[in-house]
Amino acid sequence: MFTGIIQSLGRVSSANKGRLILERPSGFSALLSGESIAVNGVCLTLERADSKKLFFRLLPETLRATTLGRLKPGQPVHLERALKLGDRLGGHWLLGHVDAQVKLNAVRSAGSSKSLEISFPESLRPFLVAKGPVALDGVSLTVGDSVGKNRFSVHLVAHTLKSTRLGSRRTGDFLNLELDLIVKYLHGILA
Repeated sequence: MFTGIIQSLGRVSSANKGRLILERPSGFSALLSGESIAVNGVCLTLERADSKKLFFRLLPETLRATTLGRLKPGQPVHLERALKLGDRLGGHWLLGHVDAQVKLNAVRSAGSSKSLEISFPESLRPFLVAKGPVALDGVSLTVGDSVGKNRFSVHLVAHTLKSTRLGSRRTGDFLNLELDLIVKYLHGILA
C-alpha cells in the first residue's frame, strides 16, 4: 500500500523486453528483493538492486494497462516505497493498481500553481467525485470543481510542481490513473 507522496524521482536506465532498470536514487537504502515499489504509480516487485540500479520485470498486463511500456532511457519517474506499519498517511490509500491510462488535455498556469485537465473513459465516471482523491502517475491529488463529461481537473501547488514531474507534462501526454479505493469498494458493494 502507498500514499501518493512521492519519495524520490528516479531515472530510467533501460526499458525493453519486459524489463525495467532504473538508476538507484540516493536515500533508497536497505532495499530487499521482493519488496513493492511504486513506479509512476504502478506497484512493481523489486527483482534485485545493486549500488547503482533497481531491476524490475514488467508483465504483459502491466505493459498493456499502464504507461510503463512508453518509458525511454533518461526519463524521470516517480518512486515511492510501500508503507510500513506506523508510517504517516500523508496522501490517500493507493494500491498501485492502475485503473486506466488517461490523456492530458490541457495545462493552465495560475501564479505559482498549475491545473491539469484530464480526459478519462466514461466507464470510470461513477468513481470520480468532485473534491475526491485520485492519483496521477502515483501522485495523490484532489479532483477539482469541474468534473465534466469524461473530463476532470486537478490543481498542482508549488510543492507538487517542485517535487514531482507533473508540472513538466504536456498536452497529449498519457498518465496512469488510480481511482479512490474506498469509492471503488463502496460502488462494488452497492452494485
